[in-house]
Amino acid sequence: MRITPELYQDMQRQVLPKSNIKVNVAKAFVIGGCICTIGQLLLNGFLALGFTQDIASAWTSITLVACSAVLTGFGLYERLARHGGAGTLVPITGFANAISSSAIEAKTEGLVLGIGAKIFTIAGPVILYGCTASVIYGLIYFIINLF
Repeated sequence: MRITPELYQDMQRQVLPKSNIKVNVAKAFVIGGCICTIGQLLLNGFLALGFTQDIASAWTSITLVACSAVLTGFGLYERLARHGGAGTLVPITGFANAISSSAIEAKTEGLVLGIGAKIFTIAGPVILYGCTASVIYGLIYFIINLF
């Protein structure tokens, strides 16, 4: 039996559950907004404690990463992502979740060949392209400021 692209799409429609895009987008918006609101509340709290803007921003990032890693460790971030979808991909918490989940999956293989080798399986491309993009943007900024 030869499977054509049309036949494959038809088979896929029969098997995959229907998704309500409007509801999914609304949930992602609310969950992502809540994560960002928590981040802003943390930042405001650190500023109210007398930290400078730079220090408060750093502690906000540290707190969000730590909370994301802990929630991932207890399996709660996955449950949140099941409902919030793309809303949980807010860059800092989503990145921490990606690294933490890779480490958790690889822990049975040992510290070096498991966690050490596989922790950046998902996050590695993000780091690579992020660093590459920052170098390119830096060069463009440098060249523009020459004139």
